[in-house]
Amino acid sequence: MGKSMDFEDYVEKDAQFHIHTYARLPVLFTKGEGCTLWDINGKSYLDFVSGLGVTSVGHCHPAVVSAVKAQVEHLVHVSNLFYTVPQIELAEKLVSISFGDKCFFANSGAEANEGAVKLARKYSKIFVGEDKYEIITAFRSFHGRTMKMLAASGQPEKQKPFEPMPIGFKHVPLNDFDALKGAITDKTCAIMLEPIQGEGGVYPCDLEYLRNVRRFCDEKKLLLILDEVQTGIGRTGKMFTHEHYGIEPDIMSLAKGLGGGFPIGAIIVKDEVAKAFEPGDHGSTFGGGLVACVAALAVIKVIEEEALIENSEKMGALIKGKLNEVSATCAVIKEIRGKGLMIGIGLKQEIAEEIVSKCLESGLVINNIGSKIIRFLPPLCVTGDDIDKAMGIFKKALIN
Repeated sequence: MGKSMDFEDYVEKDAQFHIHTYARLPVLFTKGEGCTLWDINGKSYLDFVSGLGVTSVGHCHPAVVSAVKAQVEHLVHVSNLFYTVPQIELAEKLVSISFGDKCFFANSGAEANEGAVKLARKYSKIFVGEDKYEIITAFRSFHGRTMKMLAASGQPEKQKPFEPMPIGFKHVPLNDFDALKGAITDKTCAIMLEPIQGEGGVYPCDLEYLRNVRRFCDEKKLLLILDEVQTGIGRTGKMFTHEHYGIEPDIMSLAKGLGGGFPIGAIIVKDEVAKAFEPGDHGSTFGGGLVACVAALAVIKVIEEEALIENSEKMGALIKGKLNEVSATCAVIKEIRGKGLMIGIGLKQEIAEEIVSKCLESGLVINNIGSKIIRFLPPLCVTGDDIDKAMGIFKKALIN
């Protein structure tokens, strides 16, 4: 028998065999349960990132594990040329809890956004005007890493290595309604926004801004696409974040928390818009697969039965309250943003990476966006005791 592999052995193999597109942190996780992760050496960590907002009901929730096991034992895959029960049931469930009438399933947020853009363009060309293809998005926005979604994202530093970008997107400052109106041309077909910018730094749309955008889209016959890849599925204290604003989009994209760790994305649309797609217009080999769909159904059931949306709102308020207490005694914190369990902490100094590293060493997993923003995305099942522990570690990292 060969010798067992330790952490350093795996790091060496990763360097040898894996294309390095990730700035890895020095931990190899092997087990998860609820809000806790364990590394290869058996050390436990409190997870306040949820795999970047993915493990919404916690790691390895028994209901999700049970549903996936049962499905894998019966059937793993057939093509989308055939009907499957989990896909139909998930589509029905998402329609029942949302504004929409129809769903399409993809494998990721980027793919869901690609589908949303294709649908918006085709609908507009058919029903509004042949030359309608341009989409307005916001600076700092992030919609995915495919070439088209890089072009949609308002982050030039991510675009530059891959230029020239695909055409058809214009960017304006978030929450500047006049700038948005000024960017509209006779080619504009849609406005695409995150209700709260996630990868851009946890910057919410202002209440009146998003309401004005909705009214403006109605007046100008533009579609409103809301990217709820990170904000959806209970993350912010509502099932979907646009509910905080009292508005509905025409098209919404979902992913991350929907599958609880299994790869699935979705677009949800109203019938009026859905009619633009016909057989052959769009597709996905793995999108809406049986295993991912049963996982998503189990996730939504857990969220409903365990009142995790209410918990998200309550625990998010608790975290903000404790962060305000920390801020009062620590001059490093500049601003606290977000809703529910999607929280951004703006720092006055460029120490975000250092804080993340210190917390990791002390058993708390958090995330930085750039050098001056910390992000908390704990599972929706996080408890008050978890928050007390996390805040103790975080405060110590800020002060020392």
